[in-house]
Amino acid sequence: MILPIVQYGHKVLRQETSEVGADYQDLKQLITNMWETMYKAEGCGLAAPQIGLSLRIFVVDANELSESYPETAGFTKTFINPEIIERSEEMIPFKEGCLSLPGISEQVMRHKRIRIKYLDENLQPHDDIIEGVCAVCVQHEYDHIEGKLFVDHIGPLKRRILKNKLTNISKGKAGAHYRITIP
Repeated sequence: MILPIVQYGHKVLRQETSEVGADYQDLKQLITNMWETMYKAEGCGLAAPQIGLSLRIFVVDANELSESYPETAGFTKTFINPEIIERSEEMIPFKEGCLSLPGISEQVMRHKRIRIKYLDENLQPHDDIIEGVCAVCVQHEYDHIEGKLFVDHIGPLKRRILKNKLTNISKGKAGAHYRITIP
């Protein structure tokens, strides 16, 4: 089922999220809905807060970036209760956008390499080192479950310049081509 995507200004995007328990009802359906919603909106990642759920789960499919960034080919994962446990000192720039902030994209600095522990869709544990653009994608979605947005990583001058656009998004005047939930 394709779900509406929560837009900038909604309180769920800034809330602390809860872990997903092994007994979470309809977990498989939730994951399926997240994938369908992300693909319909033409995104490469989606976190539970973006569909109005304050849960520690997100999905990433970086395949669409593989033409420009070959290392992203085949990078499709579900992350349940993830925890980034290491971050490289080296940073890389990447121009990011977000389904909860349609029409806005800005360059953000992210850690080039991360180590992350998580459960997959079958609740199997993983401890992975992820690098480059794949690490950027994961960090972007991880921020969502931490109550952060990519615009939190840009300077105050850029944020001031974006103020009117952000206000319009929060009022539903963003022109998204997918279903949205307005704050």
